[in-house]
Amino acid sequence: MKFIIRRFKGIIIAISGMFFLLKNEDSIKVQSLFFLLFIFLGYYFEITKNEWIIHIILIGFILTAEALNTVAEKICDFINPKYDDRIKLIKDISAGAVSFAVISSLIILIIIYYPYISTFFK
Repeated sequence: MKFIIRRFKGIIIAISGMFFLLKNEDSIKVQSLFFLLFIFLGYYFEITKNEWIIHIILIGFILTAEALNTVAEKICDFINPKYDDRIKLIKDISAGAVSFAVISSLIILIIIYYPYISTFFK
Protein backbone atom coordinates (compact mmCIF):
# COMPACT_ATOMS: atom_id res chain seq x y z
CA MET A 1 0.00 0.00 0.00
CA LYS A 2 2.87 2.41 0.81
CA PHE A 3 4.27 1.77 -2.66
CA ILE A 4 1.00 2.85 -4.29
CA ILE A 5 0.75 5.97 -2.11
CA ARG A 6 4.35 6.95 -2.96
CA ARG A 7 3.68 6.42 -6.68
CA PHE A 8 0.50 8.50 -6.46
CA LYS A 9 2.38 11.30 -4.67
CA GLY A 10 5.07 11.13 -7.35
CA ILE A 11 2.45 11.56 -10.06
CA ILE A 12 0.97 14.57 -8.24
CA ILE A 13 4.43 16.13 -7.96
CA ALA A 14 5.09 15.54 -11.67
CA ILE A 15 1.77 17.09 -12.68
CA SER A 16 2.53 20.05 -10.42
CA GLY A 17 5.85 20.50 -12.23
CA MET A 18 4.10 20.38 -15.60
CA PHE A 19 1.63 23.08 -14.53
CA PHE A 20 4.48 25.20 -13.14
CA LEU A 21 6.20 25.09 -16.52
CA LEU A 22 3.00 25.88 -18.43
CA LYS A 23 2.20 28.77 -16.12
CA ASN A 24 5.63 30.33 -15.62
CA GLU A 25 7.94 29.55 -18.53
CA ASP A 26 7.51 31.67 -21.64
CA SER A 27 9.27 29.16 -23.88
CA ILE A 28 6.80 26.45 -22.85
CA LYS A 29 3.89 28.84 -23.45
CA VAL A 30 5.13 29.70 -26.95
CA GLN A 31 5.74 26.05 -27.82
CA SER A 32 2.26 25.19 -26.55
CA LEU A 33 0.71 27.79 -28.86
CA PHE A 34 2.53 26.26 -31.80
CA PHE A 35 1.31 22.82 -30.74
CA LEU A 36 -2.27 24.10 -30.71
CA LEU A 37 -1.74 25.41 -34.25
CA PHE A 38 -0.45 22.05 -35.43
CA ILE A 39 -3.26 20.21 -33.66
CA PHE A 40 -5.73 22.47 -35.50
CA LEU A 41 -3.93 21.74 -38.78
CA GLY A 42 -4.03 18.02 -38.03
CA TYR A 43 -7.79 18.13 -37.61
CA TYR A 44 -8.22 20.40 -40.62
CA PHE A 45 -6.22 18.15 -42.95
CA GLU A 46 -7.52 14.96 -41.31
CA ILE A 47 -4.07 13.50 -40.87
CA THR A 48 -3.68 9.77 -40.34
CA LYS A 49 -3.47 7.92 -37.05
CA ASN A 50 0.27 7.37 -37.55
CA GLU A 51 0.77 11.07 -38.24
CA TRP A 52 -1.07 11.87 -34.99
CA ILE A 53 1.24 9.49 -33.14
CA ILE A 54 4.22 11.32 -34.61
CA HIS A 55 2.66 14.65 -33.55
CA ILE A 56 2.29 13.47 -29.97
CA ILE A 57 5.87 12.16 -29.86
CA LEU A 58 7.21 15.46 -31.24
CA ILE A 59 5.20 17.51 -28.74
CA GLY A 60 6.55 15.40 -25.88
CA PHE A 61 10.08 15.58 -27.32
CA ILE A 62 10.09 19.38 -27.55
CA LEU A 63 8.38 19.98 -24.20
CA THR A 64 10.84 17.61 -22.53
CA ALA A 65 13.80 19.41 -24.11
CA GLU A 66 12.35 22.78 -23.03
CA ALA A 67 11.78 21.50 -19.49
CA LEU A 68 15.35 20.16 -19.23
CA ASN A 69 16.66 23.47 -20.57
CA THR A 70 14.70 25.25 -17.84
CA VAL A 71 16.18 22.91 -15.22
CA ALA A 72 19.71 23.63 -16.46
CA GLU A 73 19.07 27.39 -16.37
CA LYS A 74 17.56 27.27 -12.86
CA ILE A 75 20.50 25.21 -11.54
CA CYS A 76 22.98 27.61 -13.14
CA ASP A 77 21.19 30.62 -11.65
CA PHE A 78 21.14 28.94 -8.25
CA ILE A 79 24.84 28.07 -8.34
CA ASN A 80 25.95 31.44 -9.66
CA PRO A 81 23.36 34.21 -10.03
CA LYS A 82 25.97 36.65 -11.39
CA TYR A 83 27.14 36.67 -15.01
CA ASP A 84 29.84 34.14 -15.73
CA ASP A 85 31.14 33.01 -19.14
CA ARG A 86 31.13 29.37 -18.01
CA ILE A 87 27.49 29.56 -16.89
CA LYS A 88 26.60 31.31 -20.17
CA LEU A 89 28.17 28.44 -22.12
CA ILE A 90 26.16 25.87 -20.15
CA LYS A 91 22.95 27.81 -20.80
CA ASP A 92 23.80 28.24 -24.48
CA ILE A 93 24.45 24.52 -24.90
CA SER A 94 21.19 23.70 -23.13
CA ALA A 95 19.30 26.08 -25.43
CA GLY A 96 21.10 24.51 -28.38
CA ALA A 97 19.73 21.13 -27.38
CA VAL A 98 16.22 22.57 -27.56
CA SER A 99 17.04 23.95 -30.99
CA PHE A 100 18.02 20.46 -32.20
CA ALA A 101 14.65 19.17 -30.99
CA VAL A 102 12.70 22.01 -32.62
CA ILE A 103 14.53 21.93 -35.95
CA SER A 104 14.27 18.16 -36.34
CA SER A 105 10.59 18.31 -35.36
CA LEU A 106 9.88 21.07 -37.87
CA ILE A 107 11.49 19.02 -40.63
CA ILE A 108 9.27 16.07 -39.72
CA LEU A 109 6.18 18.30 -39.65
CA ILE A 110 7.06 19.71 -43.07
CA ILE A 111 7.32 16.15 -44.37
CA ILE A 112 3.90 15.36 -42.87
CA TYR A 113 2.11 18.51 -44.04
CA TYR A 114 3.72 19.12 -47.43
CA PRO A 115 1.43 16.70 -49.29
CA TYR A 116 -1.65 18.25 -47.66
CA ILE A 117 -0.64 21.87 -48.24
CA SER A 118 0.67 21.28 -51.77
CA THR A 119 -2.85 20.32 -52.91
CA PHE A 120 -3.87 24.00 -52.49
CA PHE A 121 -1.34 25.05 -55.13
CA LYS A 122 -2.25 22.59 -57.88
